[in-house]
Amino acid sequence: MNLLRHLIRPYLNTRYCFHRMTGTGAFGGNRVRSVHTPAQTQWNPLKQAIWKYHVKQFHESSCSVATVVSCINAIRSLENSDAPPISQTDILDRVRTGHWKERMSDGGYHGRRGLPLPLLGQVVKDSIAAYGLKVRTVEVVQTPKNAPARSPVRTRLKQCLRDFDRHGSGLIISHFDQGTLVPALNIPHISPVGAYDEVTDRVTMLDVDPEQENPYQVDFEIFYKGLSSDYHHVFQSFGYGSGGYIYIQSQ
Repeated sequence: MNLLRHLIRPYLNTRYCFHRMTGTGAFGGNRVRSVHTPAQTQWNPLKQAIWKYHVKQFHESSCSVATVVSCINAIRSLENSDAPPISQTDILDRVRTGHWKERMSDGGYHGRRGLPLPLLGQVVKDSIAAYGLKVRTVEVVQTPKNAPARSPVRTRLKQCLRDFDRHGSGLIISHFDQGTLVPALNIPHISPVGAYDEVTDRVTMLDVDPEQENPYQVDFEIFYKGLSSDYHHVFQSFGYGSGGYIYIQSQ
């Protein structure tokens, strides 16, 4: 397994350099727009909370920790305004699902690092239960490639984006190929959505990667492409099949 990990990195670097030299992939055109001011959130307490409690990951494989703790703190703050925010260390010590803490170490858990989408969904559910939060449902959705524009999965995703942005009725966690959205390695990555503009059809990402200093906007089609990526077969040995999203529907 360690040998496989050492083979993945050169491949990813080669692919990154190719896109950079040829101006393809995320390097092609003006695809990403940095957001330098917070989204308008005064009328949407949940949206305001996810921006307020958004944090960066502490380790190269800990995007799941930063994302989940951001969402837990956002929901928790609305249920109990006096509750102090929990830290990434706190949640790893409390929620042991899938050897989450061990997966964040340099060696991983039996060589496995990070969280594939199904395990991320279970971690989200168990984190909500661990802190006694009240939510209606937690949907874990894999997004297939080449889905027609009016397919049920795309229609549902846009509905979740609108409900989050218009009404603050839920949070969206994205499990996506980061290199599809921004000039970065084509690796599985996790971050919460920060906004959706239905007029321009652009999604704002609160990327937990410290190298992404600011939130950024991408067209919905690029966002969906990142979510629907079938991760390269080298990741399958680590449990990564494809991306998708998790919708935490609030009460």
